[in-house]
Amino acid sequence: MENAKAAHINELVRVSEGTASKRDAIITASWRRCVADHKLDPTVRREAYILPHERLSLHRDAMDEFLRMARFGLEALYRQVAGMGYALLLTDSNGITVDFIGDRASDDDLRRTGLYLGADWNEGRAGTCAVGTCIATGEALTVHQTDHFDATHIPLTCTAAPVFHSGGGLAAVLDISALRSPEPKISQYLALQLVKAYTHKIENANLYNNFRREWVVKLSASQEFAEVDPDFVIALDGAGRIIGFNHRACRLLAGEGEGREQLIGRSFSDLFDCQVDDLVRFVRSLPTDQRTLRLRRSGTPLFAQAMPPPAIAVPRPRKGDEGSLPNPLQAMCGGDPALKAVLTRAAKLVNTRMSLLIHGETGTGKEHLAKALHQSSVRAAKPFVAVNCAALPEALIESELFGHEPGSFTGAASRGKKGLILEADGGTLFLDEIGDMPLSSQTRLLRVLAEREVTPVGRTRAVSVDVRVIAATHRDLVELIKAGTFRDDLYFRLNGAVFTVPPLRQRGDLDWLIDRLLAERTERDGIAYAIAAPALAALRAHGWPGNVRELVNALDYACAVCTDGLIELMDIPDPMQRSDVFKAWPAGAPTAAPDSDDPAVRLREVLRRLHWNVSAAARDMGVDRSTVHRQMRRFGIVPPHRLD
Repeated sequence: MENAKAAHINELVRVSEGTASKRDAIITASWRRCVADHKLDPTVRREAYILPHERLSLHRDAMDEFLRMARFGLEALYRQVAGMGYALLLTDSNGITVDFIGDRASDDDLRRTGLYLGADWNEGRAGTCAVGTCIATGEALTVHQTDHFDATHIPLTCTAAPVFHSGGGLAAVLDISALRSPEPKISQYLALQLVKAYTHKIENANLYNNFRREWVVKLSASQEFAEVDPDFVIALDGAGRIIGFNHRACRLLAGEGEGREQLIGRSFSDLFDCQVDDLVRFVRSLPTDQRTLRLRRSGTPLFAQAMPPPAIAVPRPRKGDEGSLPNPLQAMCGGDPALKAVLTRAAKLVNTRMSLLIHGETGTGKEHLAKALHQSSVRAAKPFVAVNCAALPEALIESELFGHEPGSFTGAASRGKKGLILEADGGTLFLDEIGDMPLSSQTRLLRVLAEREVTPVGRTRAVSVDVRVIAATHRDLVELIKAGTFRDDLYFRLNGAVFTVPPLRQRGDLDWLIDRLLAERTERDGIAYAIAAPALAALRAHGWPGNVRELVNALDYACAVCTDGLIELMDIPDPMQRSDVFKAWPAGAPTAAPDSDDPAVRLREVLRRLHWNVSAAARDMGVDRSTVHRQMRRFGIVPPHRLD
């Protein structure tokens, strides 16, 4: 055996110096990379390195949800090879083994050789090996016996394949290894095919899990497998833009001239001869042979199955049934259909433990909605703790959120600090501007959401905490994920349900909101405030870039400067006085710009202009009536007469 290892080292030295090799090209390139880039010495044998438990926990916590989902794939694969001497390893993108299944009878041997939980198989540490070289190349491969760089690993045979997340980057590596194997490398061909098949299954399962509330399109060149085992899977948002894909779909579309960086955000109809409104043609109710589409650039035909998002049923309220909406939520809306649909859906989730994400422009009332959800829930008597993630200093954000022990760091309070998360125990934690939270703190927050426990700075034992987390942002978190500044696993933890608060310019209850705010100021000041018609027309015509917050400020100003409680045109802020647009608008004109880029806004304005006549709207837009009805359901648009 020692002679074999000596011969192996000699071969390594010759190949690293440029001598031609009969090895696979990927192995030869890795050997040379180990010497030239990683500065590894072929003559030094390295024992397996197992991470300490604390460091391993950090790697596992960072991919908690993915691990739970991938575990089913590992167990299914292990059942296929049980009794054949294989161990299964799942590593993260750094080569750290974060999950493992092996024969307990061989536990000591597996740990000694590094086929074990916590082992570091990065190529820079372990040399040429299946996991490390897979990470370096992004390709599935077998590193068999003397293919290994380190002579310590010569007895092993290892086969690995990359697992990509739904944004195209490397998420993990699945490895199947054995302590002993037949000498011919071809003996591992079946292992290679199994690993490729199961990484594909894990990728698909992860994509389905991440985008279970969105359109998912399955595509295959085979009619028989389009539904049960699709080659290509793509997730779309409600506007038909690509928001996720499996690796095979990425490679397919890369052949169409699209790299993974360019895929996110692209319209499905740009790449396939199918409009988003036509996806209903590809649902399961039609025979598979009638569900075909083509790639636009190459004309390649594919069989398709479209999986629509779960239907969001907005029940038609009956007269006298307004009490079904909790009072705090009911007080937020004066009849605007879009906002009413959001509140109706939110009311169904007030007492669940799932995390919620509120999206909307600055000033639309995201915190007001979060407070209303808290006040409508069984947690109403417990604390509502609001945290502005954009305002916390990065150096102090962990101690502010998680608390700290006395003297745990320079400047720490002598009595320690409880932390905002523990302050919210039993109640609701509202994380405003979550998109501005630093990456380092996002990892810690992910653990809180997963484990429901907090470890204050300077403390070793975690503290259990019962909080309902509601996050809010005005930023596009998907774009932040693409930019690498927001964790995708945290995003999927937070978006148990997503609510979008419409901007004030799109709401149809501006007059109601003005009346309500003036009534509150009447009660506060003891002055009967009223607004003159020219001033009201000017407010109706304003674009409201600051949304409800801007309206509140405008009315506060007007109440302060008006005479005898009557708000005239001269009493409202100057920017609204100077606008001449309101003079051409009738009192009941819509408040949203008709040329908005938002398809929901455009559709709502067409319907308002045509008095909610769907047939007239369809003719105006040049589409079928069924398309208008379908878009109304998708955007939650309900005609005013159906709300009575």
